[in-house]
Amino acid sequence: MSDDEFDFLPLRVIRECSNGKRRYDPDGKRRLIEACFRPGASIAGLALRAQVNANQLHKWIRLHEKANSARAARSTVEPSAAAFIPVLAIEPGSAQPALEPAALPAASSHKQSATASRPTARLSAHLPNGVTVELECSRHDATLVAALIAALGER
Repeated sequence: MSDDEFDFLPLRVIRECSNGKRRYDPDGKRRLIEACFRPGASIAGLALRAQVNANQLHKWIRLHEKANSARAARSTVEPSAAAFIPVLAIEPGSAQPALEPAALPAASSHKQSATASRPTARLSAHLPNGVTVELECSRHDATLVAALIAALGER
């Protein structure tokens, strides 16, 4: 590596804070970090030439790598479906088709008549993965429904 490549060294201090911390020229700092990635580069040697602590230079390199990996991840990963799912409330007696009796779990006629007499609400949610979740419950099931929604939200 020639001396012409390192004409930006030592790093130019653009500000020194009252607590002794220094702020360096961002362009020179970037060039120093890039120089550290060259084959055969000595980070400790470059830190000496730049007049910065080697540990500080290692920290800058880690931050640079972290920023690059995050940038690469954002550019290669397709945006996921929305975090929120549409919820459709179906009122009793609406035009929406009800579940077929064959699809409901078998229950005694006593339970069916008790359930039929209570006012029910139906909740239908279409998840981004194509799954549809349908809930039919009475007003007494509010805590159960809240717990189910909270559990689904944790996943």
